[in-house]
Amino acid sequence: MQDTLTGPDSFPEDGTAEAEAIPGRDLFIVATFFTPTDAHLARGFLVAEGIPAVVADANLAQANQFLLPAMGGVRVLAPAEYLQQAQDLLAAREHGDYTLSDDADVGPSV
Repeated sequence: MQDTLTGPDSFPEDGTAEAEAIPGRDLFIVATFFTPTDAHLARGFLVAEGIPAVVADANLAQANQFLLPAMGGVRVLAPAEYLQQAQDLLAAREHGDYTLSDDADVGPSV
């Protein structure tokens, strides 16, 4: 299920995907989401994979959800040197490469 505004599936093949610089920062947009929760899940996934990432606009989106389409969604940002790796990881996640099978052993239940 694709819940992104400009998710990994929409990245062009030439590497220019979402390479929109944030003024005054060295952060670039990796992906945008309709819900802050999805953005935070993507950020957590990237951080777990060793990519420093932050979520932008989550508070504004929660305060007024009607503005969300106008502001372009909740953004996940990462430094320029991690941009391609972050996009590749999110694309693999969206493709299902990190999905557990229904019978996966995730440890003892408490």
